[in-house]
Amino acid sequence: MSEAKTASRASITRRLITALTGTVVIFWLIAVGIGVYVVNKELSETFDGALQETAERLLPLVLDDLANRDHSGDPQSLEALNKGLNREYLTYQVLDGNGKVILHSHDAPPTAYEVPLAIGFHNTSRYRIYTESSADGTIFLHVADAFKNRREALRESGVALLWPLLALIPASIIAIGIIVGRSLRPIDRLRSEIATKDGGNMAPLESETLPLELQPIARSVNLLLERLRLALEAEREFTANSAHELRTPIAGALAQTQRLIAELPQGQLAERAGRIETSLSNLSRLAEKLLQLSRAQAGIGTGDKPADLTAVIETVIGDYDRDTGTAGRVLLENEASGKLIRNVDIDAFAIVMRNLIENALIHGPTDEEVTVSVDDRTVRVVNGGAVLSANELAGLKKRFWRGKTKAAGSGLGLSIVERIVGQIGGHLDLLSPATGRTDGFEARITLPLPTTD
Repeated sequence: MSEAKTASRASITRRLITALTGTVVIFWLIAVGIGVYVVNKELSETFDGALQETAERLLPLVLDDLANRDHSGDPQSLEALNKGLNREYLTYQVLDGNGKVILHSHDAPPTAYEVPLAIGFHNTSRYRIYTESSADGTIFLHVADAFKNRREALRESGVALLWPLLALIPASIIAIGIIVGRSLRPIDRLRSEIATKDGGNMAPLESETLPLELQPIARSVNLLLERLRLALEAEREFTANSAHELRTPIAGALAQTQRLIAELPQGQLAERAGRIETSLSNLSRLAEKLLQLSRAQAGIGTGDKPADLTAVIETVIGDYDRDTGTAGRVLLENEASGKLIRNVDIDAFAIVMRNLIENALIHGPTDEEVTVSVDDRTVRVVNGGAVLSANELAGLKKRFWRGKTKAAGSGLGLSIVERIVGQIGGHLDLLSPATGRTDGFEARITLPLPTTD
């Protein structure tokens, strides 16, 4: 099963390189086979021609030598003829009309080759032999060529054709890799452009500059992006309108409930009215979070002008200091070397800081301060409390995920923060225990590097 998954994820580039290189090698081997076949035929014709020509030229010399020497004694070699023949490749035998060997070359066997005494080519298991005879048919000449010589020549020819393959394979891999890599670059660009699309970036892909094969894909993606954009806009509009329309009646109901609590005497009715007030307050906060979520999904994070984020943080902390319930609980530690200037929308960053500080105040111990630390790249919001597990930390960024807590909340704050921080090019990290502590919780925003003109 794992091998099948690995094969399915194999790189297209690797597949193409393997397939094309294998095809080139196969065709080269086929060409070598055809070449060896042709070379074998040509070598056979060449060797046969040389064999016949040697026999035809050698016979007159043999006849002349036999006419001028004593024929008594054992068969022997002709020194003058041996000097003109390459004993490694060609051997000969001279026979009389009865098939008796009367002369032979140095490497030829003393017994006659097992071939008929007839003019023409004959084969044994080891030799290709051409037989020539005198005009009166009394003298016969066998000139033999060993098959091993022909096989050696054919083998050397085949090896000579195969040697370039050793250089062809790596050269093909490199060349095909370069060509395929360049050909697939538009796919990489298209993949990168598609990867940038999210709820805050639904701009259509540029399809006119793509190769013809990729243009239908780009058009299909653009149609999908358009449908997603319409769906997201409808969702955001519904969320924003619903939250906005709910704010007024919720505020009115909350005011009436608070007035009713003030008029009621102590007792069960006052307690019920108090629970209604709590529910309405929670509903009011949820409506506010839904409005923030709608704005975050609309992509409000990036600003047109540089802004000092330290001033935004100080303003948000000042709002909590003016509230009697949270006054003095939020401390600022500014370790930045100067102003924290970034191209960030001020309202969006204020939403980020309010959500982080609000979470820290609600979920941290009521008798401990919340620390906001600022340096040149990060903003850290730290509160006390029990250590959270890795699974709990992983779920905190999900919408409506509240973890193991009884504190009031909607489960949307960190989701809103992550969306806005991602829009400005930063990222949100959640740590527990907090840095430098054995307990607590830390939300750390890593800001993008400042832009330079």
